[in-house]
Amino acid sequence: MNIKITGTGSYIPNVITKNADFHLHEFKNLDGSDFPHSNEETIEKFKAITGIEERRYIDDSLNTSDIAFLAAQKAIASSNVDIETLDYIIVATNYGDVSKGSIQSDTVPSMATRVKAKLRIKNPKCVCYDVLFGCPGWIEGMIQAQAFIKCGMAKKCLVIGAESLSRVVDQHDRDSMIFSDGAGAAILEASEETGGILAHETATHSLSESKYIYFGKSNNQETDSDTRFIKMNGRKIYEFALINVPNAMKSCLEQSGKGIDDLKKVFIHQANEKMDEAIIKRFYKLFGKKIPEGVMPMSIKELGNSSVATVPTLLDLVVNKKIENQELQKGDIILLASVGAGMNINAIVYEY
Repeated sequence: MNIKITGTGSYIPNVITKNADFHLHEFKNLDGSDFPHSNEETIEKFKAITGIEERRYIDDSLNTSDIAFLAAQKAIASSNVDIETLDYIIVATNYGDVSKGSIQSDTVPSMATRVKAKLRIKNPKCVCYDVLFGCPGWIEGMIQAQAFIKCGMAKKCLVIGAESLSRVVDQHDRDSMIFSDGAGAAILEASEETGGILAHETATHSLSESKYIYFGKSNNQETDSDTRFIKMNGRKIYEFALINVPNAMKSCLEQSGKGIDDLKKVFIHQANEKMDEAIIKRFYKLFGKKIPEGVMPMSIKELGNSSVATVPTLLDLVVNKKIENQELQKGDIILLASVGAGMNINAIVYEY
């Protein structure tokens, strides 16, 4: 028995926010002092480092559970699965539903339960829960789903990554330009066909790294002190990721029994273009190799960083040939990898 992805889907929000839309923002340092550079300089430097030119935000009427449902519908249609035969619905998210204008995260019931209700699934044995695992949440949900299938607890699982970071960003923090909204989903099933998940790797580094990404006050100290926003230490994250992510990817690939030359694509969390390129370069260097052309599809330029949604969305775009010069062929060996709050790292080697 193999465990395979039989369908993918994604939801890319309609609202496009370009870098130029941040020209009037009042950026401040973490201590509340005025930012030393003009917005034009800040935005230009931001683009050079992250590669982001625009990002997507959800409509005011939508929430995280809504876009999770919309991505799920597409994955279900793609796989042609009978929804009443789903054993698990797992949703990776970090902040749940945060309604437009609200400062409160709504996580009860779970996003997964809300998706099941929207799908109108009647079967009570379809179990629903959320995964709080930072940006690597969707990959971790896939690892958990394959474990359920492998041990006989399930045959079919729906795994979704959905986030609406536009609802939890501090407009006075330049890092707010990184974050975006989106949702991606996949159906994972037991299959007699060749291929599927070959290996996986997960780690949590928390001794000194647990607060690299956290919920904190606005950089503008005159705002409501009780409101919290997503915050991060970009330099620490970059240094951490560059050392630890390539090692985890290498370990995962070695466990799979495949070699570096077998690898056709690397689907890495769309966090920061320069960071992702540095991670992949370091990964191939561990094998004494240079990065092959076209091995790393990217969506961050247009879609920004939508946390748990980046990897499943990127996979869905490539599966459906929506990224220029990127496609998958049956039998291709691919690697999915992510890093994020925790600090958590994970990877999957998969035969398409």
